[in-house]
Amino acid sequence: MTNFFQDLLDDYHSQIDRHNNRPFMEAAMAACSLVAIADGEVSLSERIRVDQILETLDELKVFDPHEAVDIFNEFNQAILKAPKQGREKAIEALRAVSNNQESASLLIRICVAISEAEGGKSLVDQIEIVMLCSLLGVKPEHCGLYVDDDPTDILAQGEKQDTPPES
Repeated sequence: MTNFFQDLLDDYHSQIDRHNNRPFMEAAMAACSLVAIADGEVSLSERIRVDQILETLDELKVFDPHEAVDIFNEFNQAILKAPKQGREKAIEALRAVSNNQESASLLIRICVAISEAEGGKSLVDQIEIVMLCSLLGVKPEHCGLYVDDDPTDILAQGEKQDTPPES
């Protein structure tokens, strides 16, 4: 009988955790989407990074990863279908947690992780993340976003990664 009540209590706490963390999960998936799709497409490595984030962060472990990935995909589809309205929908999800500085900083670190999924630096991703920093009240330099590299060098590096190898 004690196990029954303990199981019931554990289920209750799990439901409460999911309820309390739902706005953060939606904001995290919105942030991931905004950065992943900044260059016009979501790569496999960015999708894998989203999965890794879902498996790693305690705040997100309470959710079924498929549910979170579905939300990530919904944001991606909304942005691709109608960029302005899709971005507004994603930004609305971010605003739901913008009053919590700890959550805002964690969201930016998540964005940086998505940005680094393909290796190298992407100026487009960094611009998106700096915009999100402004929206969330996080200083970009605290996340290593202001770099000493010249923007043209960053762009050239990105073009090298996009160019297929010569045969």
